[in-house]
Amino acid sequence: MLRVEDLDTPAVIIFLDRLETNIERVQRLIARQGIGNRPHIKTHKIPAIGRMQIEAGAVGLTCQKLGELEVFIDANVCDDYLLSYNILGARKTDRLMQLASRVKRLAVVADNDVVLRGLSEAGLRHSRDIPLLIECDTGFGRNGVQSPEAALDLARLALKLPRIVFEGLMVFPNSAPNTHEFFSRSLKLFREAGIALPILSGGGTPALNRLAEFSMMTEHRAGTYVYNDVMMVHSGVASWQDCALQVRATVVSRPTAGRAVLDCGSKVLTSDQYYVQHYGRLAHYPGAVISGLSEEHAIVDLTNAPKRPKVGEVVEVIPNHCCSVSNMTDEVHGVRNGVVELTWPVAARGKVR
Repeated sequence: MLRVEDLDTPAVIIFLDRLETNIERVQRLIARQGIGNRPHIKTHKIPAIGRMQIEAGAVGLTCQKLGELEVFIDANVCDDYLLSYNILGARKTDRLMQLASRVKRLAVVADNDVVLRGLSEAGLRHSRDIPLLIECDTGFGRNGVQSPEAALDLARLALKLPRIVFEGLMVFPNSAPNTHEFFSRSLKLFREAGIALPILSGGGTPALNRLAEFSMMTEHRAGTYVYNDVMMVHSGVASWQDCALQVRATVVSRPTAGRAVLDCGSKVLTSDQYYVQHYGRLAHYPGAVISGLSEEHAIVDLTNAPKRPKVGEVVEVIPNHCCSVSNMTDEVHGVRNGVVELTWPVAARGKVR
């Protein structure tokens, strides 16, 4: 029997009871709103966890890149996927069509006519219809058409192009400032134009506490909730006890009374900060924060920690952004009651094409 203490560091561990609770809790939360749960697999990239989400009641899964999709289809996780990323070029659209032939439904997104026409051409080449959502920017400032009028114009083009089956609109995240107004206006414009919107797809784990504000949505895509991290606790959608993914690391140095150094740097913990300070939190040392990272060193500020770890001690770190941690490790270890119950390869790590 392998115990968690036997793992060499740095090691990424998953508290299985927390993982299972997170999956069940969010499934119930979304189902109570009467909408579909379509989790994003980019957080965990592990087919077994995707299967757990489907078994809990998810209507399908969301992938961001074709490589992720290939891994999950190869593992026969489910038969309904949304690929929530613009797919450009014949090489990629041919891969898309080959994958679509292997599942019941594979929907894609577009936010411009170049992507849309390329998808249509691929559909013609492969004699296959392509379900499509139009991505909308409601204030996040990333991909997406910029207005309901632009969404309607692109939808009209989609309806004219062969092999494109227009199904609705997509946004990330719901919590972007203009989401409610954008979709309320879109519903009115599309209704006046006589164009149906069977799917309105929202997203984001931080938006889970505000689902009731978006009654027009038909499905929700959240990813981080399976593990949670410092950002999700900061957002108010999770507590420290909900953080299923943690990094076990060894204190390799205590150069000063107020500083410790761990054997996990930016290649393990990620330097992502987004809207939080520091680079992670020590789970069992309140007040201890990771103040800096180099590639193989994590610098821990112990100034505000009433108790402090010693050289050689193993600590557990809650990272800022668990999704990035997943993509930097070959495997994660599932732990229950101190025992390593299983080890999952992170099968879709590095699948960025």
